[in-house]
Amino acid sequence: MSLLIETFLTSLAVLLRILSNPLGNVFQKKLTAKNNHPLVVNFLTYLLLSVVCIFILIGLHRQVLPLQFWVYSILAGIAGATGNGFLVKALHKGDLSVLGPINSYKSLISIVLAIFLLKEIPGIGGIIGVFLIIYGSYFVLDTTPERFTWALLKKSEIKYRIWAMILTAIEAVFIKKIILSSSVTYAFISWCWFGALFSFLLLFIYRLDLKREIIKSTSANFSKYFFLVVCIGTMQFTTNYAFDHLQVGYALSLFQLSTLVSVFFGHRFFKEQDIQKKLIGTFIMIAGSIIIILFQNH
Repeated sequence: MSLLIETFLTSLAVLLRILSNPLGNVFQKKLTAKNNHPLVVNFLTYLLLSVVCIFILIGLHRQVLPLQFWVYSILAGIAGATGNGFLVKALHKGDLSVLGPINSYKSLISIVLAIFLLKEIPGIGGIIGVFLIIYGSYFVLDTTPERFTWALLKKSEIKYRIWAMILTAIEAVFIKKIILSSSVTYAFISWCWFGALFSFLLLFIYRLDLKREIIKSTSANFSKYFFLVVCIGTMQFTTNYAFDHLQVGYALSLFQLSTLVSVFFGHRFFKEQDIQKKLIGTFIMIAGSIIIILFQNH
């Protein structure tokens, strides 16, 4: 594959990922708004994608998968299913235009973890990036009733979104390991199947009436689930492709552009207010994330 074609496909993958992720969030929020349990929505998304993967596997060239593929698949499945479960629960209660930009804190979390676990002290670029993320989040979070205060952290949707962010950041590292030990397509199948398995186990942990919840959730929402599966499937496959061609940190930084789409969709589909203030904050937070990535080796 020529460099030009590879660059084009990578750029296309990043663009599709930026658009598909917040659009999938829209359908997740629409489904939970109709009293469908967030964990059931999470499980059915994985399950339907797993069925699609059966047909993908039929035409796939068989290869021997090493032990590390299975180990990282299990770890990614646990982190991903739990993280996405928290994300759907957050979207059920919170505004898409607020929860989307919070994901920019993922770069800040990685810096804090590096300080304590790797003894990596951030340089001037990292400090500027952290400041911009915090400053930008002031504009976004100040639109909530609690405004930019510690009381905001007591809101369940904020807690769920933070946990989702942490777990999906961990999942991203495991997915990169899976891709390196197999391929983009095998990593996608692994994500779907192990995600379905562990999201299914979550239903038992919460002791949900599975049959009743699934019947209620699917009875009048077929079209929404169809589009949700298309969006989430596109999101994950393009994420894998980007991870295969870019460093995870750079890819995650580019993905932050989806927060702009989240703010727009929140206003367009759910009539969420203070759109201008949220956009200003989102631009500042994205700039902070990019600066952290650009200066991560300096």
